Amino acid sequence: MNRRVLTLTALTVLLDPQRLLAQTATCPALLNHRFPRLQDGAPQDLCQFSGKVLLIVNTASYCGFTGQYEGLEALYARYRERGLVVLGFPSNDFQQESGSREQIAELCFNTYGVKFPMFDKTMVKGKDANGLYRQLQQATGVAPRWNFHKYLVGRDGKVIDQYNSMIEPTGRTLTRAIEAALSAKG
Repeated sequence: MNRRVLTLTALTVLLDPQRLLAQTATCPALLNHRFPRLQDGAPQDLCQFSGKVLLIVNTASYCGFTGQYEGLEALYARYRERGLVVLGFPSNDFQQESGSREQIAELCFNTYGVKFPMFDKTMVKGKDANGLYRQLQQATGVAPRWNFHKYLVGRDGKVIDQYNSMIEPTGRTLTRAIEAALSAKG
């Protein structure tokens, strides 16, 4: 599969190098990452979310906050047409996500009806945090202290703010911030 992707990328450069440069130039540094999708492990390029407002959340299946999947899905359904994308990153950093990709997907998609993009299990804190989470921490000065920590990113790819696990997805604090980000000119 990677060989095919490299071949297609090389072909794009040979046939239309300006197009590739334009795509790279329009992708904010924060989104210049690829992660495997939860449902099938296929690589997903975060650059496809350029120009969207993002709510990036580290999730877990066996946590007191797991019910926040419902609120996250409600946010996504409510604001999707206006440009909000919720991105879920399951993590076992707090020892509450020990399941396989298939088990996590079953819980997310079948139990909670999650339709927003979910990615394979990853590290979100410490020296082994994935590149996206290292950048989020650098931008805010705050690493996730628990599951369901949220980072709000503007259409320009810059981090607006971070919200701890106690902040409900559909609560006033977060919805006001999302509405402001969606309304901002950028």
